[in-house]
Amino acid sequence: MATPTPVRHAWRALTGLLVVTAVLFGINALGVYVFGKSSWTPELALDLQGGTQIILEAHSVDGSDPTQEQLDQAATIVRQRVDASGVGEADIATQAGNQIVVQVPGQADEETRERIEATAQLQLRAVLYTGAPATSYVGEDGEETPYPTPDPGLQATPTATPTDGSDLNWVTPALQAQFLSYDCADPPTDPATAPKDQPLITCDTDGSIKYILGPVELDGSSITNATFGLQQTDNQWAVTLTFDQAGTETFGKISQRLYGATSPQNQFAFVLDGSVLSAPSMNGVILDGKPSITGSFTQESAKTLADQLKYGALPLSFEVVSSAAISATLGSQQLQIGLVAGLIGLALVALYSLVVYRALGFIIIASLGVMAVLTYLTLCILAWRMGFRLSLAGVAGLIVTIGFTADSFIVYFERIRDELRDGKTITGAVEDGWGRAKRTIYISKSINILAAVVLYILADATVKGFAFTLGLTTVIDVLIFILFTHPVLQLLARTRFFGSGHPLSGLDPDALGAVYRGRAQFRAPAAAATGKGSAARRAGRSRGEAERRQTIAERKQAELAAADRAAATTEGDD
Repeated sequence: MATPTPVRHAWRALTGLLVVTAVLFGINALGVYVFGKSSWTPELALDLQGGTQIILEAHSVDGSDPTQEQLDQAATIVRQRVDASGVGEADIATQAGNQIVVQVPGQADEETRERIEATAQLQLRAVLYTGAPATSYVGEDGEETPYPTPDPGLQATPTATPTDGSDLNWVTPALQAQFLSYDCADPPTDPATAPKDQPLITCDTDGSIKYILGPVELDGSSITNATFGLQQTDNQWAVTLTFDQAGTETFGKISQRLYGATSPQNQFAFVLDGSVLSAPSMNGVILDGKPSITGSFTQESAKTLADQLKYGALPLSFEVVSSAAISATLGSQQLQIGLVAGLIGLALVALYSLVVYRALGFIIIASLGVMAVLTYLTLCILAWRMGFRLSLAGVAGLIVTIGFTADSFIVYFERIRDELRDGKTITGAVEDGWGRAKRTIYISKSINILAAVVLYILADATVKGFAFTLGLTTVIDVLIFILFTHPVLQLLARTRFFGSGHPLSGLDPDALGAVYRGRAQFRAPAAAATGKGSAARRAGRSRGEAERRQTIAERKQAELAAADRAAATTEGDD
């Protein structure tokens, strides 16, 4: 006898869930035992783990305090540096007019400290060579082969003394080999610390293009302003720079040299912290010190570049005022309270499920257990791959999800019970109930995910952890429903205990009042004909349950039918 289709679908779904769990487990195992960068416990954020607090004091060249705008831009650059170091859930704020407070979870390593404390440097360098970020090539045999590590014996000094920043004599055989093997995702050295009087190998901010750049010819101190706006000629967004007197003269000479040169030697790169922000081509000789950068800008991208260039014009230096470890005593206490609250909520959900749905409640408990495993593994992987750290707000998001998940179970199980009240078999009720419940569940979960995305984008950094875990667990919740809850119920509906509607199964047709056959029509159970014993009483309860579930229209129709029957009886007596 062939296996019914719903059963085959159920086993396939459960197999898929097992595969997903094994893949997540395997990915994290690779991170732990092969790469040594993951862990079997999620990383905790600053409020739960404690960490390091570094207070920086910003100074300008003339000794005056920076403006709030300058300080905010400096804090933005520091945040970019911290994020680039792979540290998540860092807290960066300004205080006291000229101080930036940086708090990072855990013990900050020396590289992170150096990134935070370094003075931001905006450099202007001529472009000598560009290429794709690939570190391998396809040989004549069609096989992809990595570029070899540069031979230390390659010539590293120019054969002829370069005359300017665009002179290709800067590109020695050693530099060319370094460029070919250069990995934007894992550079051998920090490009921000490269010497100013030597060429530089680096990439743009998103790692899509590699560059060989000439020595520094101008720096950010020569830029007095950077603005953005729409050009009247072509209605395109552009960024306009303003140089000081010395910068105007230097940039004028550079523009004369680059204008008309072949690509990419006609490009000039703006480099911040070692990464290329923009490398526009020189489309004319600019002697007034007010060049405009054009391209495929949107209003947002033009504003971002203008702010970055404006920040580079700020001759700020940072002095470390203090560096100390901070504890997480308060956060640990709040975490314990939150976990206790979560366990209480979980226990209440389990108790409610067992009381109301009887054996079906165990399916709810098992689904929550599977969801907990997948969520735990996902958080471990995200900590390794994205630097995600679980904050107290994130824990709150996990706790709230328990209630959302319970709502979904109630919708599903009540749909099944409604189908049973309509007189359907238990297996049919499971299938039809799923068909109706899943639409409601999908809409509900979509709204939850949308709310989490909006909250993550618009809310303060302290709330982002809540939004992230809420959205993540909502997605996992839907996955559990599709791959575990419904398939398990499909299989259990074909067992003797559930399929026969045992009173403890939660699917007892008599207890649910499953005597409803159609509008204003009721079917009395067979035992009700005797009018004796517990069977008759049970039938009476079932009939009463069905009557209570009638709509107003059905009740009116039933009353009219009863009146008609009474009138017919009276006429017969007459």
